[in-house]
Amino acid sequence: MVLDNMKNNQIINFTLHDNIYNFTIAIKDRLLQEVEEYYFILEERYNNKQLRLNFSKLEAVQEFVIFECTIPFNDYRQTFFENSIWDLYFVRKNDEEDIKQTRVKSNYENIRFLTTVLEEEKKMFYPYTTRNGKISFRINDFILYSKFETVNLVNDTFSFSGYFNFPPYYKTNEVQITNLKLVMTSNLDEEDIELPIERFKREDLVEKYEGNSNISNTGIKGQCNLKDFINEIDNKLYLKFYLVMDYKYKGQNYEVKSTRIRVNHLENRATRQIINLQNQKVKIVVKPTKKSKYLSVQVSKYNLKNEVIRNMKKKWVKIRRSRKLRVIYKKAFSLISKLPRKKNTIIFESFHGKQFSDSPRAIYEYMAANNMNYDMYWSMDRRHEQVFNDRDVQAVRRFSIKWLLLMARAEYWVSNSRLPLWIPKPKHTKYLQTWHGTPLKRLAADMDEVHMPGTNTTKYKENFIKEASKWDFLVSPNAYSTVIFKRAFQFEKNVIESGYPRNDFLINSNNQESVNNIKKVANLPLDKKIILYAPTWRDNQFYSKGKYKFDLQMDLDRMNEQLGDEYIIVLRLHYLVAENLDLTGYEGFVYDFSHHEDIRELYLIADLLITDYSSVFFDYANLKRPMLFYVYDIEDYRDNLRGFYFDFEQKAPGPLVKTTEEIINEVLAIKENGFIPSTITEEFYNRFCYLEDGQASKRVVEDVFQQ
Repeated sequence: MVLDNMKNNQIINFTLHDNIYNFTIAIKDRLLQEVEEYYFILEERYNNKQLRLNFSKLEAVQEFVIFECTIPFNDYRQTFFENSIWDLYFVRKNDEEDIKQTRVKSNYENIRFLTTVLEEEKKMFYPYTTRNGKISFRINDFILYSKFETVNLVNDTFSFSGYFNFPPYYKTNEVQITNLKLVMTSNLDEEDIELPIERFKREDLVEKYEGNSNISNTGIKGQCNLKDFINEIDNKLYLKFYLVMDYKYKGQNYEVKSTRIRVNHLENRATRQIINLQNQKVKIVVKPTKKSKYLSVQVSKYNLKNEVIRNMKKKWVKIRRSRKLRVIYKKAFSLISKLPRKKNTIIFESFHGKQFSDSPRAIYEYMAANNMNYDMYWSMDRRHEQVFNDRDVQAVRRFSIKWLLLMARAEYWVSNSRLPLWIPKPKHTKYLQTWHGTPLKRLAADMDEVHMPGTNTTKYKENFIKEASKWDFLVSPNAYSTVIFKRAFQFEKNVIESGYPRNDFLINSNNQESVNNIKKVANLPLDKKIILYAPTWRDNQFYSKGKYKFDLQMDLDRMNEQLGDEYIIVLRLHYLVAENLDLTGYEGFVYDFSHHEDIRELYLIADLLITDYSSVFFDYANLKRPMLFYVYDIEDYRDNLRGFYFDFEQKAPGPLVKTTEEIINEVLAIKENGFIPSTITEEFYNRFCYLEDGQASKRVVEDVFQQ
């Protein structure tokens, strides 16, 4: 068996015959070693009822073992009817106390074609791919799906082609379609607009999926002139699309509306068009939504000045990011670095110039407060200038000519994350790397696999170690981190085991006056307790290189109902996450502080922290307040992504929870009984926080700048 791009715990092939689902799946051989037992289960999402599935081992391929597994629907029919949603897991078991479950990943876009139709009950049982790429099964009423595989916009003519998926139509002979129409809705008008649609043969679908010949009749296509449906534009117009079907089933008439239509890709790359409408120019933009890939058409007034500026910015960004300019810039950097150094000049940077925060900020503030004789600048991302404009600091745009002249001649660099690899470090520059967390997840050379876009495991490790070789000093928060940093970064120079400078603030400002002042500036209520939710990013969930996804897996309605009278939730997502959360309807209960400049202030005002595998809990532990660990995907994260340096499940300084209900129960228990630190919590504090006394910045400055 030769299989390309095999991934651990991901389905390879999936079929349905005679109501029996059959799939093959690849599991890494190393995960099967030294376990007492392994098997596959379906687990009901809400009551945790489990069904163990029959499986067999087929063969070994590379480092994988290929399994075949079956789900006979008829055998579990009644059980499926009683429970609506089932998730597929791979389970490894050593004993009753050591059971590890990992969600199985889907590998199919049109997996819902594999549907079992229950004619008498007017129900359907089908597999589907979740937003996180996992496979689940559901029983539901008859549902209509539709998808556009191509969308084209030329001038003001909008055209499309795709298919609809109504399983009773191609799984039985009982459905007669009497009418099929495409409807368009807008944010400005409640009335549906019907668009012309034409059906055509899709023999390719018959070849791929089981069903009667009706499956070939599911192709849909059409085109329309958008001018016919757009009136004068005063406000931005958003258009959404649905399919509506009228059909007869066993002699009775029914109507069903599809979920919102999704789109694969755009046939014409020029998805922006300018048209004349009632003596005004209008811009039309056709695109899929970022997260769910729903088809979206946006219509707005055209402003020539804004368009010219936008296009110029796009072209300049493209030039700035071009390889040719980077080579020129690198050569210029090398030449300028040969000039005499600018003595006592320091360039500070935090999270790639996006923040005035973290340990570089703490070191800067200590040096400024003590009137040390240094010329200090901040490297800033041009998209985050306002952060620095609001501060009385010298800031310079990253990669500007001025930045080039300063960076190439500065005596010191201070950063908490990696600089671009192409930047050469001058011989006269001392590079202080503060890093940005105590390691729980495996780092750099310690990582078995890398799932990030734009790189592979070997390249990632080589680049990381090459960057670390430029560092002259590395800050470590404790002895545990020192050992890991030296090995993972292959770092052999000066490690300053001082505690983290950024945590000085937590020690020195931990009082009610500081807490209230932060709340007032942030416009947060003074009379409610704060739950800070600060999760990490997932390496394998991304839109593109450097832009990561995050799905908020909490039932906010339930939490508001149970906790809203006394608590509010403050969200702080990782700086790499590029998601814009829609919190409409949760005003006054959920606040998004993902772009707050420094998380240290959020730590200080939080009465309770909810996190997952983020290193934030090492810092928050200094406050000796309660923590919960929301680890709904711990098996996947632990086994497939990063892995942990210590037994996180046994040694975490707080309860591990997997559902919203468990979160609520733990919060209510703390409210009723108060926070009582466990032995594990005390051991954790003594191991990781023993150096944090409010003087870490002083120790780092003395070691680096006052030698």
